[in-house]
Amino acid sequence: MPDRPSDQSPDRRRSFVPVVGAGVVGGALAAVASARAWFTGFDAATSRAPLLPDAEQVGEMPLAAALSLVVLAGWGVVLVTRGLVRRAAATLALLGALGLLATVVAGWQTLPDKVSEAVRASTGTDIAGSGATVWFWVAAVSAVVLVAAAALAVAWCPAWPEMGSRYDAPGAAGTAAEEVPPEDRTSLDLWKQLDEGRDPTA
Repeated sequence: MPDRPSDQSPDRRRSFVPVVGAGVVGGALAAVASARAWFTGFDAATSRAPLLPDAEQVGEMPLAAALSLVVLAGWGVVLVTRGLVRRAAATLALLGALGLLATVVAGWQTLPDKVSEAVRASTGTDIAGSGATVWFWVAAVSAVVLVAAAALAVAWCPAWPEMGSRYDAPGAAGTAAEEVPPEDRTSLDLWKQLDEGRDPTA
């Protein structure tokens, strides 16, 4: 019976850069797109000239911007942590991405009518309708990418490479050095202990 692939398989380890890269880039694009109007109204007599009043900003979805920042924060934690904390951060990114995707769907269903009504009320112009801007589609594609990347991160992050102990707090590094038997210590360990004011021969 063939062995099951290990979580530490090279394929999953190599997925770290593309998956995290997709998450960070997707989160940044979603944050930028969510700060722009997703829908705008158009005058029937002017060949689809934008007609959305800037003051009302009814074509925007503020919740999407907040969720995008949550996703970005989750990916930032994934980059610098390991173990259960890393998986928890990936789960947070996944929940934020799912919320962002739900917000995109809600925007598609509700914003066109809100934009049309706002333009009629503020300008008295009979508009042909409302249409999605390029920012809506950027947010939609980013949300799909973020859900996929975060789901992969939750499943594969135990196999991903982690930051070495040299990035730990100084106290943690000193404790680890003390636990190494004297005969197994390297010259670098001895110099570190001397630099910290401790006697390596004690």
